[in-house]
Amino acid sequence: MTNGLTYSRKTTSAETTKQLAATIAPYLKAGDVLVLSGHLGAGKTQFVQGVAQALGVPGSVTSPTFNILLNYESKDGFPLYHFDLYRLDHENQLEDIGYYEIVDGPGATFIEWGEKFPTALPYDYLEIVIEVDDDDAFQRCIKVHANGERSRRLLFVWAQDSKSRLVKK
Repeated sequence: MTNGLTYSRKTTSAETTKQLAATIAPYLKAGDVLVLSGHLGAGKTQFVQGVAQALGVPGSVTSPTFNILLNYESKDGFPLYHFDLYRLDHENQLEDIGYYEIVDGPGATFIEWGEKFPTALPYDYLEIVIEVDDDDAFQRCIKVHANGERSRRLLFVWAQDSKSRLVKK
């Protein structure tokens, strides 16, 4: 993570990871992009599930590993886009899946494995790195870094929410 605004929090279960994610939901706006990084099974999809649940997305939210993109809509009609770029090999494949139009679209976009194509990331995004604790497979260290002015404001407001319990790094 580069210089700038960074916060973190440890979670001790999938449920607490989802609870943390749910606390950002009220602050999301159209055009917000959140890039989720972490090893397989770290909890990237669980994070998106927490946000989706807080937004009132009906039905289950699953990993888009094989679909590459899944679209959801909140109870208020707010779109949530969920990419998983793990299976893509080349940046030019992003054109084929409508990546650029969606990232600039009317909803919030969550991108798993976005670090594979750093030049395709928008200028302004929130980077969320989920690391599994080596000594406790249930514990996660979630680091959040703002890249850009909107993401900086988003992270600042989210961190001020007492339910998030984010700590400045």
